[in-house]
Amino acid sequence: MWVAREALAVGRRSFPAYGSRTSRHDFTQAQLFALLVLRQFLQTDYRGLVTLVAEWQEIRKALGLRKVPHYSTLAYAARRLLPEAEKGGLSTAPS
Repeated sequence: MWVAREALAVGRRSFPAYGSRTSRHDFTQAQLFALLVLRQFLQTDYRGLVTLVAEWQEIRKALGLRKVPHYSTLAYAARRLLPEAEKGGLSTAPS
């Protein structure tokens, strides 16, 4: 759970609260970022993460989630928030 809390703090510092003034405001970008980090940490897919979060009350409370996002919400958020990760990430290997 410490991973999710730390990712939430980083997300709050790094992203505006919402992607658009006209968004539904169901989830902040920081919450979505924290879920995406948790997905990587747990090495699961979007559907698996949604299932875990639905069953894991402590993580929902730690992230301030009133409801669990649909897996497609996480996939769209990944494209928006982590565009380099979707392309394979930035390489740190020497060229």
